[in-house]
Amino acid sequence: MESYPSYIAGQDAPVDKWLYAIDASSIFDDAFGAIRLKRDLAKGAEPDPTDARIVGRVALSTTEQTLEALRAARAAQPEWGAWSLERRLEFGARVHQRIKDRSDEFVEVLIAEGHPRRLAQWEVAGVIQCSSPETFAANARMMEHRERIGDREIRLVRKGDGVVCLSPPQNAAASNSMLGVHALAAGNSLVVKAPRSAPYGVAWAWRELVASVLEEMDAPKGVLSIVSGVPKVLLDQWLASDDVDDIFFFGSSERGIEIGKRCVEAGKKPVLELAGNDGVLVWRDADLDNAALAISECFYGSSQICMVPKYVIAHPEIADELVERLVKLVADIRPGRPGDPDVLLSPVLRTGDFSAVLDEAVADGAVLVSGGHRIAEDGTRDSSGVFLEPTLLRVDGYERAEKTRAVREETFYPLLALVVPEQAGPQQTGSGQTDEAAFDEALRFMNANPYGLRNSLWSENAELVERFCARLDNGGILKVNDSHLGFVPGIPSHGGNGLSGGPFGEANFPMLRTSHLQAVSIATNVTPRARVFESALPPADSAAGGAR
Repeated sequence: MESYPSYIAGQDAPVDKWLYAIDASSIFDDAFGAIRLKRDLAKGAEPDPTDARIVGRVALSTTEQTLEALRAARAAQPEWGAWSLERRLEFGARVHQRIKDRSDEFVEVLIAEGHPRRLAQWEVAGVIQCSSPETFAANARMMEHRERIGDREIRLVRKGDGVVCLSPPQNAAASNSMLGVHALAAGNSLVVKAPRSAPYGVAWAWRELVASVLEEMDAPKGVLSIVSGVPKVLLDQWLASDDVDDIFFFGSSERGIEIGKRCVEAGKKPVLELAGNDGVLVWRDADLDNAALAISECFYGSSQICMVPKYVIAHPEIADELVERLVKLVADIRPGRPGDPDVLLSPVLRTGDFSAVLDEAVADGAVLVSGGHRIAEDGTRDSSGVFLEPTLLRVDGYERAEKTRAVREETFYPLLALVVPEQAGPQQTGSGQTDEAAFDEALRFMNANPYGLRNSLWSENAELVERFCARLDNGGILKVNDSHLGFVPGIPSHGGNGLSGGPFGEANFPMLRTSHLQAVSIATNVTPRARVFESALPPADSAAGGAR
């Protein structure tokens, strides 16, 4: 059993209380026994070191420890921020290699927390991609620019905001928290919160993969702290502290937008990663086999991932074929224990919301294509099952779709709505050509989405691809003829606009989002007074004609 005390200014802090992580698979063997064990341990019972159900434990931080973490972060940041960009990029490269070297362990930690094996592998692959040399190189190009203009050296430099506090989501805390590596590379100090409901993966990742690298590089001791505590208490503490500059928050849109307002009121920069309602547009010339595979990513983790597809717009000429392919693919997506390599579905707690949204959609004219029931571990229908069948819903016409919650709101359960517009107008001549008005109407629908994480297009028409890229403003990331969920080196993995990222939301390179631009001019042989007027007025000969 691994034990992780709070990590404050490079040291283990004294422990008053432990939070225990129980192997998620044990719940399938004896749910009541696992719940009873977790409850007894929370009450202070001594753990049995031979009990394989106990994966590890993480300390619950005291108020003084969380305050000390902020003070230490503020004290350490000036020295860390003064490290050259190259040296901080070396830190990022070392962390990247450490993650690769221990990727198998990382996957097992996530499985123990309840993530299906294939989903855990995707998460770790994403962490590796997002810390890749290509991604850090893309960031580096935007962090610093130098050029000579006349007798001045001009520099545009991004500098870390100061102290960043990071609150990851409960459903994928460890992998998402690793975006904080980029905040460190920007020159910030970082305080990471390990959620009380899932603290072990965060503590393991940051202690084993990041803190160890900082220690090897002899970084300032307070540049990283890892704490765990009551969410409201920690948030209020961060908002009230003069030692906090940015709050990097993952969570629901409703809560996140409100936190963003509070951040601005308190003089903090909010960096928000919130809910998603991603769309996929499948045009008449699409590769339907691969499009269906990408769309089926909706059901990974029972759709409890913000960046999976949540609705599809299918051109009416290929809608029936696409539905047929999806029905076949969905039939093979199965529930089960996290360690099973064939499992993609996770337990769903909000089954009441699922039933209400589905029933409402059907009552309003949508068609249930497949799914719609609770199921047991073996995939059989069971009214008390903890899993949900992957569910396909067909919604005909934009007018109906705009009124359907299953289309317009994030659904955090395995429900995919396929919107089929009215039959498109007449085709233009030529293979692969199509009615631009119908395509633009699809883009209008997608642009009206109040969320804005990712959007995808499937089409072989180069003109439509360019039209999609030029005219679809919604979303931090656009994907074309590609996996919707997959990560791509060199571009951000997260970020979006609207309810997905708030008014400042965009594709999220955390090195950029947790830094600010500073301009520098270094002159050579410049006479100040002469240059004041020289820079403000046109040359004398052009001004001879007087004002106009």
